[in-house]
Amino acid sequence: MAEQSASADMNERKVGIVMREFKKGKLRAGSKKGPKVTARKQAVAIAMSEAGMSRKPKVKKPKVKKK
Repeated sequence: MAEQSASADMNERKVGIVMREFKKGKLRAGSKKGPKVTARKQAVAIAMSEAGMSRKPKVKKPKVKKK
């Protein structure tokens, strides 16, 4: 469980960093040369994507034994 809380803290920190960039007007879509992000929803989407929160958790499938 300790690993999950540490991971969650890192995700929250990353989202905070990206949202601060958005507030300052320095957040850009794509790369450094892309257009400035003006929509809050887009900034949230970028933050979640960078933090890895937008991905679905992987579910392990049981292995089938061959005879």
